[in-house]
Amino acid sequence: LTAPPLGRLASRIAILLMGKHKPIFDPSTDCGDYVVVSNCHHLHTTGKKRWQKLYYRHNTRPGSLKSISMDELMGKLGGAEVLRKAVSGMLPKNRLRDDRLARLKAFEGEAHPYKDNIVRFNGKPQVARWPVAEVAGKTQEARL
Repeated sequence: LTAPPLGRLASRIAILLMGKHKPIFDPSTDCGDYVVVSNCHHLHTTGKKRWQKLYYRHNTRPGSLKSISMDELMGKLGGAEVLRKAVSGMLPKNRLRDDRLARLKAFEGEAHPYKDNIVRFNGKPQVARWPVAEVAGKTQEARL
C-alpha cells in the first residue's frame, strides 16, 4: 500500500503537533506531541502538483521575488523540507507556531536518532502507522 498524499499527511501531523487529539487541548497552550517522520524521499502528491506548485520567497527589495517548484525543492533540500513547509502552512499563525514546528523531526531515510525515544506501553512501541495501511485489510463490518 502507498502512503497518503502530502496534504493529508501534513494535516494529520499538524493535528498531532497542536495536540487537538488530546482531551486536554486548549488553543492557548502548547500540549502537542513530537512527531518523527522517516522516508520523506517517498512523499508524493496527486495530479501535477509536484511540477506545477511554486514556493515563493521575497526579501522586500525590489525585483527580489524568487520562486522554486516543488520538484526542484525536493531535489535541492529534500522531501523533509517540502513536508515542513506543508505542515507550517497548516499550523495556526500565532506565537506557538515556531515551537510546534520545532517538534516536527523529518528525515529522508529510514534511520533517525529518535528510535530509542519512542514511548512504550505494555512492551509495545506506540508508533503511528499509515491510516490507509491500518484499514486496508479489514472488512466493512470489522470497521464498525
